[in-house]
Amino acid sequence: MVTWQFSLGPANWVLDRVAVSIDNLRALVNRAQGRREALASKLRQTETAISDLEDESSLLVLVGELLRKLIDQEVTVSVEAVEKLQTEGLQAVFPDQKISVKSNVDVSRGKVSVDLITSQDHGDGIVIEGSSNDSFGGAVTTVQSILLRILITLRRGLRPVLLLDETLPAFDSNYVANMAQFLSLVCKRMGVDILLVTHNPALVEAADHAYRINRRKGVASFEATR
Repeated sequence: MVTWQFSLGPANWVLDRVAVSIDNLRALVNRAQGRREALASKLRQTETAISDLEDESSLLVLVGELLRKLIDQEVTVSVEAVEKLQTEGLQAVFPDQKISVKSNVDVSRGKVSVDLITSQDHGDGIVIEGSSNDSFGGAVTTVQSILLRILITLRRGLRPVLLLDETLPAFDSNYVANMAQFLSLVCKRMGVDILLVTHNPALVEAADHAYRINRRKGVASFEATR
């Protein structure tokens, strides 16, 4: 009788090595899968963040457009108010002259600039246009300057008081009375107080209150005349 004996020691060792390798590969696969899932999650988060940023960017664009429209509307309304007040003022003071004011609005690099153009129609198609300083006399410029100062004071919410110290010397005597009446009307309609220093009786007559400054022996005193 023959007995066969087999030794499985080396084979078992190989199988053990294979099993270890398989376990290592499985661990690597699990880690790779975990990383893949983590990257996929991060990718989804990134895509969501990008989408949110795109929505925010679109919203910012819309907000920017809305602000520009509001600014344009504010500028348009303000400019129209200036044009109307300036034209009414000039026509009230100079009724025999067809003087009006229009604006030229320009936008450059996001900044708005407004130029006021004064025009006078002489008839027969003859119209003079330009800035009041260059194309018209000092009286026209004075009227426009006073009205602009009043508008700025009211727009900025400042105390509605305007101080004028001998501001009307360039006025022709034919228009002084008109200017006095116009200033009185502006005070009543716009709630503005004007303190005017003058030697012109026509301006004094249009005032609600008038005072004369007397100087005696180096001392100034005020005397109410109206």
